[in-house]
Amino acid sequence: MEAINAPKGVPDYVPPRSRDFYTVQEQLSAPARLSGYEYIELPVFEATELFERGVGASTDVVQKEMYTFTDRGDRSITLRPEGTAGVMRAVIENRLDKGSLPVKLWYRGPFFRAERPQHGRYRQLQQVGVEVIGSVDPIIDAEVIAIADQSYRSLGLQDFHLDLTSLGCSNCRPTYRVLLQEFLKRCDLDQETRARAELNPLRVLDDKREVVVAQLVNAPLMIDSLCEQCQQHYDEVREYLRVFGVSWNETPRMVRGLDYYTRTTFEFVHPGLGAQSGIGGGGRYDGLMSELGGAELSGIGFGLGVDRTLLACEAERLTPLRKGILDVCVIPVEAESRTQGVALLVQLRRAGIAADICVDNRSIKSAMKVANNTNAPLVLIIGPDELETQSVIIKEMSSGDQQSVLAEPTTLIPQLQEMLSTLREEQS
Repeated sequence: MEAINAPKGVPDYVPPRSRDFYTVQEQLSAPARLSGYEYIELPVFEATELFERGVGASTDVVQKEMYTFTDRGDRSITLRPEGTAGVMRAVIENRLDKGSLPVKLWYRGPFFRAERPQHGRYRQLQQVGVEVIGSVDPIIDAEVIAIADQSYRSLGLQDFHLDLTSLGCSNCRPTYRVLLQEFLKRCDLDQETRARAELNPLRVLDDKREVVVAQLVNAPLMIDSLCEQCQQHYDEVREYLRVFGVSWNETPRMVRGLDYYTRTTFEFVHPGLGAQSGIGGGGRYDGLMSELGGAELSGIGFGLGVDRTLLACEAERLTPLRKGILDVCVIPVEAESRTQGVALLVQLRRAGIAADICVDNRSIKSAMKVANNTNAPLVLIIGPDELETQSVIIKEMSSGDQQSVLAEPTTLIPQLQEMLSTLREEQS
């Protein structure tokens, strides 16, 4: 019978690379947790209208990339292509906006886009995101960007950079929209692109085709049309970014792929990924909540790509990511020591020490190979002599040093915890 493979564009993460994936996911979310952001779990699918209204009808995401289907109740349902619209829906529905503001949330999980699969571009992509709702303070903009920056740096990444700009607000955008549309009317564009320019001319600036890019060299820039309030906001964001210790590139032509962005907009880029160099980004969305039927509250957030961040780590050869998931591997040398080995395993796990036991009555040579493959720094060996003296042999895998210690938990557990703490300090 023919084997069944995963759908095209949907990556598997299996050991040992899944350890790296998990580490990246945990590290990307850690700075948000340390900054007081609370976790929110979102549905994997939502009403299609949420994304049509929230993401923007003119975007490629809505027009070309959504997985949409009709359910048994004849409702149009879409697998979530991004996280912000779902967060806003949950905030409105659960009345979080009626409590203490700002609301600071973080989330993680899979998102779905029907794109052409290639390196770093998947139909099921994994993201970690944050959203802050209910504040227009530039400090919040800078904090959100700084959290993303710290997320990457906590992994050891160095070769990435931050692109930054402002896309204005509802006061200054209309004037710029007219300027840009007038400019685009003089360009040689195909019918589909002209239609996009009428619906949202900013979308044309995101066109990657050389024949279009060449004509946009002298296009007017939003940054030159900011109103006084937007200019002041952008100046203050940059001032606070300096305080946070975050550097950036001014990128006035940047237009991200979602319609809801206003004012502060940013993207993190890693050249080591080739064409798909964006590893995360986000921005402010001042009108999104009211567009979805909620209050007139501002928001800002980001989505960091776990898949692409992992590729960036691999491009920089950050091998320390790949650590074992175990602290200790227990090896019962003979059948008589298996019961004692299981009893010891229970004590270790109850003490919070990640441990496993070698099974299938392997020889000591074969069992040591298994232990080595787990990357556990310590091995506990229980042989006939150890059974008789109620002790175990602790072997440190990196140095080969070993010692005999009483198997009594009040003696053994503190000894193992001290050894593990020393080893972690040496590795850091």
